[in-house]
Amino acid sequence: MKRLLSLFACALVATPLFAADLQAGKAKVDAVCSACHGANGISVSDAIPNLAGQRVAYLEAQLRAWKDGTRKNPIMNAIGGQLGSDDIANVAAYFASLPRGDGAAKSELMPQIARNRLAFPEDYRSWVQYDRVDQPARKQVQLFYANPVAAQAARAGQRLPDGAYLLGETYSAKLGADRQPVKGADGHFVPDQLLAYVAMSREAGWGRDFPELLRNEDWNYAVFTPARQPRAGFNQAECLACHKPQDRSSYTFTGDKLVAAVQAR
Repeated sequence: MKRLLSLFACALVATPLFAADLQAGKAKVDAVCSACHGANGISVSDAIPNLAGQRVAYLEAQLRAWKDGTRKNPIMNAIGGQLGSDDIANVAAYFASLPRGDGAAKSELMPQIARNRLAFPEDYRSWVQYDRVDQPARKQVQLFYANPVAAQAARAGQRLPDGAYLLGETYSAKLGADRQPVKGADGHFVPDQLLAYVAMSREAGWGRDFPELLRNEDWNYAVFTPARQPRAGFNQAECLACHKPQDRSSYTFTGDKLVAAVQAR
């Protein structure tokens, strides 16, 4: 009898308490995860891992770690934090069910994610320059500008409305003989070579086609080259996910700096 009870107990432990729903997992992947990892589990870039054919237990463990914050990544923490336990099990099971790729092919970006709605604002130098951010790890410096719509709302203590546009110039920092960034009289890194422009703006309906787990109201994001052209292959999903937790500050990381700058004028 004891042996039978022991076997019965082992059977209970070995039997999954939740049967994953592959169709629900596929729906979640199609709506959100495919923006980076591809609908077939083959990612959109070399910097993002393929998930097709990975072990279920491994995928579940990683998603739980992203969710509870024991593993750090601003994009995956934001996405994982919105997933329930059923979502995690379903997504993991679906990716595990897919055949592994050959390692060479990459998935296409979601059309609605790849679409660039932002025009480059040629007059941005007439806007409010409200922040300057040194990035020691990258040896870069960024200068941020806000258009009149954004500045007026910030001055009034309001959320940034439709028509708001924030733009950042990204420069390499000038390096000294020790290969470390040189600081100017203001204590900030001295800008050297212009590398890119980063931008975010919103208009009515711009977020309509984005999945809810990514949507930042109606904000859209863009990266422009030094020649002021949209950067090819830019994945807006990464910006949307990273900014998602900033909903209380109009989805910006620099909103408090904007408020301080315009109210000090």
